[in-house]
Amino acid sequence: MTEIKYFTFNPFSENTYVLHDTESMEAVIIDPGCYSNEEKEELAAFVSSKKLKVIKLLNTHGHIDHVLGNAWVKEKFGVELYIGSEDAATLRSVETYASVYGFPQYRPAEADHFIKEGDTIMLGNSSMEVLFVPGHAPGHIAFYNKEQNFVINGDCLFRGSIGRTDLPGGDFDTLIRSIRSKLFSLPDETVVYCGHGPETTIGHEKKHNPFLK
Repeated sequence: MTEIKYFTFNPFSENTYVLHDTESMEAVIIDPGCYSNEEKEELAAFVSSKKLKVIKLLNTHGHIDHVLGNAWVKEKFGVELYIGSEDAATLRSVETYASVYGFPQYRPAEADHFIKEGDTIMLGNSSMEVLFVPGHAPGHIAFYNKEQNFVINGDCLFRGSIGRTDLPGGDFDTLIRSIRSKLFSLPDETVVYCGHGPETTIGHEKKHNPFLK
């Protein structure tokens, strides 16, 4: 069984996820937004307190608020970075604008593996399917656990909202298609864990999201 813990980090209030398998105690860290030493220490303390073995670092996409802690996580836990195969340029570009956004100490981290739709991420005896959901970012992906009925969807779908599409590589129509064809094809009771704000469900967003009426 997979347990989910999230932390809200950095001035963008980004949600960083730690998923771990309760039997093997293997863990993956998704979208580490930790930038300050205090944030890094909070994340490390949780991993240590649970005696977790971090085996992978995953990015849903390469925007700055989701990757601030990539280099630190790779070094701290000795893991490799996985990101969508079409978002490598998004990740690389962060170094060029990080200081403008107020993060002069940002350290870039190269992706070690590129993943695509249909790939499977194993975590102990559980698995997550990779979904390709572009629109907010050109190579945006999400991680869907069918057995436990949840999806870590980054900045595609929020409770009552959607990801912004005015950043380089963003496209409103593409994002709406991604949500309707990929996320809304999941069961209504699927819990959606978001890159910002609280979780929601597919069914709730079908009924109430004003962008998807």
